[in-house]
Amino acid sequence: MARNILIITGDYTEDYETYAVKQMLELVGYNVHLVSPGKKSGDFIVTAVHDFLPGEQTYTELKGHRIQLNFDFDKIDTATYHGLFLPGGRCSEFLRLNDRVIEIVKDFDTNKKPIAAVCHGTQVLTAANIVSGIKCTAYPACRPEVQQAGGIYQDIAIDDAVVDGHIVSGKAWPCHPKLIQLFIKLLGTKITHN
Repeated sequence: MARNILIITGDYTEDYETYAVKQMLELVGYNVHLVSPGKKSGDFIVTAVHDFLPGEQTYTELKGHRIQLNFDFDKIDTATYHGLFLPGGRCSEFLRLNDRVIEIVKDFDTNKKPIAAVCHGTQVLTAANIVSGIKCTAYPACRPEVQQAGGIYQDIAIDDAVVDGHIVSGKAWPCHPKLIQLFIKLLGTKITHN
């Protein structure tokens, strides 16, 4: 029986941090539900691709793909999921204001189920007040929020990830290989090579 993973996302999520992660988790054999508050299975979200251009002080936002959701947000039963993934992008700004999203995150935390967050996704963890005393990371501009929430911000390489207990986090999409390796390890999956 496949294990279920919940990805909570929304409009202007970071494209790679949402769809590429969904595909990676499906490749390993997980059943992944992609949901967004106020939307149902079959609805679409729009995404953005964040990139750095020479001479610019921060990332630029380019139009990404339209991604179809495959489960109703209102039908989430956290007891049926084994892990939670929170992508970054601007969606984190409004997801952290949604009471049901915060309730879901807190439920995963209380039950010590694996939680992964990348980039601005960590903003949802700070809003849920679950990072106090936890080593974690996020996009560097989110460092003050992590610290104000009592988290121990880890200034790691952009392609690295941090795990502390049942929470794994990374700064941005270049960390995917490490982040997903650590997340599936927390989920109890072992990949072997002959």
